[in-house]
Amino acid sequence: MLPDNIIGWLVVGLVAGALGKLIMPGRDPGGLIVTILLGVLGALLAYYLAPLVGLETVRTNPSWTNTIIASTVGALILLILYRLVVARR
Repeated sequence: MLPDNIIGWLVVGLVAGALGKLIMPGRDPGGLIVTILLGVLGALLAYYLAPLVGLETVRTNPSWTNTIIASTVGALILLILYRLVVARR
């Protein structure tokens, strides 16, 4: 599921982070770099959490579609956690 080079990481991060921010709009900080980091961290989160919830296909069928979908879900989880932490301040 994970990209095997830096360009792949940047593309997955940009697409997943942008989709995450598009699905869940709001006043989140950051521009392009934060969006890419959000997507990359979402990809890592999805890679390690998907098998725990019974979604082995993320690791066993590493297509770009599965990668982008899982990374976007991971980015959404991170956005939700960010907003929960910021709302408590």
